[in-house]
Amino acid sequence: MKWEAKIIKHKNQNRIAVLFEKEATLINRIKQLEGSKWSQSLQLWHLPDTEAYRIQFKISAIIGKSVLSHITIQNQEILNRFIQEIQLKCYSPLTLKTYRNEFGSFLYYLNEIPVNECSVEKIRDYILYSINEMKLSEATIHSRINAIKFYYEQVLKRERFLIEIPRPKKPNKLPRVIATSDIKKIFESTPNLKHNTMLKLCYGLGLRVSEIINLKIVDIDSKVMQVFIERAKGKKDRYANLPVSILQQLRLYFIEYRPSVYLFEGQFGGKYSSRSVQQVFRNSQQKAKINKILGIHSLRHSFATHLLEQGTDIRFIQELLGHNDIRTTLIYTQVSDKNIRKIISPLDTL
Repeated sequence: MKWEAKIIKHKNQNRIAVLFEKEATLINRIKQLEGSKWSQSLQLWHLPDTEAYRIQFKISAIIGKSVLSHITIQNQEILNRFIQEIQLKCYSPLTLKTYRNEFGSFLYYLNEIPVNECSVEKIRDYILYSINEMKLSEATIHSRINAIKFYYEQVLKRERFLIEIPRPKKPNKLPRVIATSDIKKIFESTPNLKHNTMLKLCYGLGLRVSEIINLKIVDIDSKVMQVFIERAKGKKDRYANLPVSILQQLRLYFIEYRPSVYLFEGQFGGKYSSRSVQQVFRNSQQKAKINKILGIHSLRHSFATHLLEQGTDIRFIQELLGHNDIRTTLIYTQVSDKNIRKIISPLDTL
């Protein structure tokens, strides 16, 4: 099948136009694709602009910074003001990047329509387009709404501007926890001293990946056996208890690697990258032959769950994890419930 695919704007929506020589077989094939339509005015077949179709028809997705070049000059100026407002509020770099990309996608969708003149109904259409056409997850939809809400309420000072637009219900996902026996296997499958120490601290202190890479040498206090976690999520400082079992290994690690500022530094200095830490975990998981869908954040979930199983008060776990709301910590009570797990299925009594 000889064809050419490209992104077009049709009835104020992005569509994927598929151009090919008229042939009955090809027409039947395009008709079978979900969402395909024939445009009499354009004299072509077009499909919903979804990630799956972009991959199928070899169209590179317009995401991140690349989308910014497709925004009109008028809306580009608005995007710059939007970014400046986020910077003035000292939001984290990750929040800035997420909001910029999501708001930029909205501006790209609007095309020539000035965003400050956009109606709630138009925004509603955009959210529905993101759900039905782009098939985005609930979490991404929430991010998009938050970014748009920030512009209208924080930049334009329009209070409760999007109150009429309902938010999609998020799935009630439970954290993935690793059994202690599997955690031991992961450590045993990590012979590299730096990588092993890194993973043990993630589990032993219940750290996020951003926290492990930002740890500095001065944050480790072996006299009081505490670790200072500086400006963690929500720009919140906290202390974590340094496990006694890791102290000797930490000293051996320091002697061998001699880090200068950050506890874990890259090959050419500077802090270790989060992607590298995540890759370390994936490699160790594969070597340990643990065939589960896990990420390095599972070590933090396991830390909290195993503390709970040891009888640690949930309020202390909240403090160690750095949660602002106890409800966030209470999710682990759904993962670890020894009493429920002791219940024997009627099947086992037959």
